[in-house]
Amino acid sequence: MTAARTVAEAIRAATELLGSRTDSARLDAELLMAEALGVRRSDLFLRHMREPEPAGFAELVARRAAHEPVAYIRGHQEFFGLPFMVTRDVLIPRGDSETLVEAALAAVPQAARVLDCGTGSGALLLAVLNELPQARGIGIDRSEPAVAVARANATRLGLGERARMIRADWHEPGWSDNLGGPFDLILANPPYVEEDAALDPTVRDHEPAGALFAGPDGLDDYRVLVPQLPPLLGEQGVALVEIGSTQTDAVTAIGAAAGLSALLHKDLGERPRVLEFKKALGFGGPSA
Repeated sequence: MTAARTVAEAIRAATELLGSRTDSARLDAELLMAEALGVRRSDLFLRHMREPEPAGFAELVARRAAHEPVAYIRGHQEFFGLPFMVTRDVLIPRGDSETLVEAALAAVPQAARVLDCGTGSGALLLAVLNELPQARGIGIDRSEPAVAVARANATRLGLGERARMIRADWHEPGWSDNLGGPFDLILANPPYVEEDAALDPTVRDHEPAGALFAGPDGLDDYRVLVPQLPPLLGEQGVALVEIGSTQTDAVTAIGAAAGLSALLHKDLGERPRVLEFKKALGFGGPSA
């Protein structure tokens, strides 16, 4: 009879299996083992490496081997130091998007009213509200299941009294009529992937397409949303919009046509990541 594998042996085997499918095989194996054991990853090395492999670990590894994201397997993802519940109804919050939160906090640290367009899990809005105790915010999403996830996260993080999550779609006439602007801060991470882009199957086959793709050039949602931002902004308000790494000039031009000046923020990898929009001085702008 073959002896049961230890946790350490199971992690090594899983790392080998996943090695051809992801460049984070060891980390993925450790996170899944921690999930199977119901412990923190740091506790693995201190207390559990010599224990028998837990039941259920092999199934988690098989799901990852089929390219399912670790965050969906575990049901949660950390963002800006906070734990967010995630399901396949929402994009997984990514570390690169923390650039937008940092830029928002630096731009308007006294913000009282915040709007998050395309809130998904609620990560951007809730991270900002967690840092600004004086602020209240609204998160909108066109997906009702995503709104439900965002509401659950607001409640779990103790921010339910200051965050209102509602279904709204900036493609629909009158979507912003009942939001009660103007806002000091607007956050947005709209879809911006080209519809024929080559994506890793972990993303392409599992994350919601409606939150990823935005037409042949990835700019469709910017063309609709950005021109609608000026009436929603207070006179000193700022809008922070995440962009793809090659979209700086195109989205800046869309903003300029709407009377918005832009400042670029790069992420930790020095890639263009966020445009900070303000109302341009002396611009009459399109009629509201």
